[in-house]
Amino acid sequence: MKLIIQGLEVNNSDLRALAKLSQADAIEQITGQAFRLTHATHSNEIAEYCAEAALDFAFVNSNLELSDFKLIAMDMDSTLLAIESIDEIADMHHIKPQVAAITLQTMQGEISFEESLTRRTSLLQDLHQDALQKVYDERVRLNPGAEKMLQQAKIAGLKTMVISGGFTFFTDRIKAKLGFDYAAANTLEIENNRLTGKVAGKIIGRQGKAEVLKQVCDELGLKREQIIAIGDGANDLDMMAEAGISIAYHAKPIVRQQATYSINYMGLDGVINLFK
Repeated sequence: MKLIIQGLEVNNSDLRALAKLSQADAIEQITGQAFRLTHATHSNEIAEYCAEAALDFAFVNSNLELSDFKLIAMDMDSTLLAIESIDEIADMHHIKPQVAAITLQTMQGEISFEESLTRRTSLLQDLHQDALQKVYDERVRLNPGAEKMLQQAKIAGLKTMVISGGFTFFTDRIKAKLGFDYAAANTLEIENNRLTGKVAGKIIGRQGKAEVLKQVCDELGLKREQIIAIGDGANDLDMMAEAGISIAYHAKPIVRQQATYSINYMGLDGVINLFK
């Protein structure tokens, strides 16, 4: 077993202490922010130490490589992107606090995603569709390491997929920009160039995300252990449960508790370091 240690700042003293706690026999540098401790063993003290030192850690099978996987699927808002797109749309309508409050309830698992999306979208009624492009142009930004992660995944032969409870207006553009193989999201209903406050068709929520992932896996003939899924909120849990490896990215506690690994400090390129 290898113990991967990552952080924005990793001190030699921390690495030595963690090597001692895990009884590792060597410390190997992966990048300037990521290190591999070889032949490590589990210790309950490691999680506590890393939390205090602001370090990410993961015990990974020594033989596991990125090329062993065939698909990496990820959430969009607050995972791939550093924003919640619906909150930014709401800001254009001057109702961001109301919508953001509902978003937070959803992420924490307090209300269902379907109820949340219905309530939030209804608040957007009568907003001109030009506001969507304005959000994309002015507010959308990728989380750190996103492009590097996707590039390395493609080099390793993985298909890439973004699955969002947000809107196709954004996933379609992001798919084209970043070269995703697959994208799925909800469609905003627009009439006379204005949002009606409704979602067209069946809502892709917590269960819907899992169903979309399963559908793509069936098309590709993939097994569960060949999938990596990344998310941050409660509505990602069913999707993440369909994957052999699930990664909680800067996630809510309920997601960190159920994920295979958590990345709390590093960027998305930290996902790649797990399998080097």
